Amino acid sequence: MNHATQVLLIEDNPGDADLVRLRLVEGKSNVDVHCVDRLADGLESISHASPSVVLLDLNLPDSRGAETFRRILNTAPGVPVVVLSGQDDEELALKAVHQGVQDYLVKGAFDGKQLARSMHYAIERQAMLRTLEISRQQQLKFKNEFLSHVSHELRTPLTAIHQFTTILLDGLAGELGAEQREHLETILRSAQQLRSMIGDLLEATRAESGKVQIHPHCISMSEVIHQVLAMFRATAQEKRIGLEAGVDTRIPLVLADPERVRQVLINLIDNALKFTPGDGSVLVKACLVDADPDFVYISVADTGRGIHPEAKSLIFERLYQDPDSIDDSRKGLGLGLYIAKELVRLHGGRIWVESQLGHGSVFSFTLPLFSLPKLLTPLLGKKAMPSGPLSIVRVELCPSSEATASHWQELREQCLETLRLCIMPDKDVLLPSFAKAARSETFLIVACADAAGAEVLVKRIREQLAACTALQAAAVAQVSFTSLPPAQPGGEASAPELLQSALANISAVIESALRQPITPQQSNDQPQEPVGIPKE
Repeated sequence: MNHATQVLLIEDNPGDADLVRLRLVEGKSNVDVHCVDRLADGLESISHASPSVVLLDLNLPDSRGAETFRRILNTAPGVPVVVLSGQDDEELALKAVHQGVQDYLVKGAFDGKQLARSMHYAIERQAMLRTLEISRQQQLKFKNEFLSHVSHELRTPLTAIHQFTTILLDGLAGELGAEQREHLETILRSAQQLRSMIGDLLEATRAESGKVQIHPHCISMSEVIHQVLAMFRATAQEKRIGLEAGVDTRIPLVLADPERVRQVLINLIDNALKFTPGDGSVLVKACLVDADPDFVYISVADTGRGIHPEAKSLIFERLYQDPDSIDDSRKGLGLGLYIAKELVRLHGGRIWVESQLGHGSVFSFTLPLFSLPKLLTPLLGKKAMPSGPLSIVRVELCPSSEATASHWQELREQCLETLRLCIMPDKDVLLPSFAKAARSETFLIVACADAAGAEVLVKRIREQLAACTALQAAAVAQVSFTSLPPAQPGGEASAPELLQSALANISAVIESALRQPITPQQSNDQPQEPVGIPKE
């Protein structure tokens, strides 16, 4: 038994809709037609049940032109679409097909057989595309598993080569001659280069399979940039390349994974130094852009040889290397920029390059800014400002020994999960953590509670952290709170002004909390004075 083809006809002209139905009857098609006259109604229908094919008019009461088929394709990418247009527009037809539409028919220029054939071919082509995509995903999975396995297996002999070469260079196996030392140093450099390649290959494989994770913190972009620049000072001086930073002091905290941001910057600066000749310069900048107030813009500009125009669209692709690169610069697999692109994408930013051949290149990327009003949305709801008193609970986590460093990330995640279980989602907001040192975390909770309510929350957090044996064995946690006075309406202050005052008070407490150090020797039961609010 042949099931009827489910056709969704999106057409606002009743005469044209009747004509399509007539053509379907002429074509002797076994179809079940559902007709709507607005794009919104069509999208709603698709959300409940995917049709076999969509017959789409481009000019509707709530959408016109190319935007109409783009919205359908974005909402239901697996559903074949045949455009029925009153315009015989070859350019629009090509654009539609290139963007995913299966066919483009002009109203009044097709008969029943042509319409039936177009629908049949559209359904078959879409099924073929699905099959090809499944096959591609399976091949990609196999390739990634193979590369991951080979990379892991290569690490063992590579580690042995590195360790024994180091033993020889340190003279632990006897004195070395100058020529022997030179050969061993070549072996060591090659082993380090191979180790870097394997690391990039594993990272790219994880990125392509969606296994790369980021752990956002509130970070200072200026600190991260200067930390990375310090790593390259010696290389820049050796090559006689000026290496400078220009950071806008108005930039607030950035919401990003500091390790991943350093990874992106290291890759971009390393490339810039690699392709910049002696007496050139590399400038790292961070600034705010008025047209995009939610992001910070970071750029790495060099005075190197630049990039060919045709290469700019390929440079972020996996395994791409500029064919005009000199041999000494080809020390990788062409994965660095691909990894950088994926890391920036995971942060919700974008990365791009501007270059003029012979005049250098500028690689730029964006990262989201820390926005306190957005994070406090659960507390504000539809109100202009939080009602009632507010408190800020501060949790400091420090390692109790150097041995903790190897699994600090796991401890941090355990602490975060414990805090999430302690708070009430409709009344408390757990802010992103603040990393003040390599192995130290500050967690802050904004709670709709007075001092008594904050004490209850602090007690619950301490009890839950004490119940976590892994945290107790390897880290020290300090919990305290600060109560903020409620922003009472009154006087001449407007609601927005009161909201800004409340946000300023919270920001002041956050800044004060981050300035207060904590030592691992402090006990969880040791009382700690609440952080005070700076007086005006």
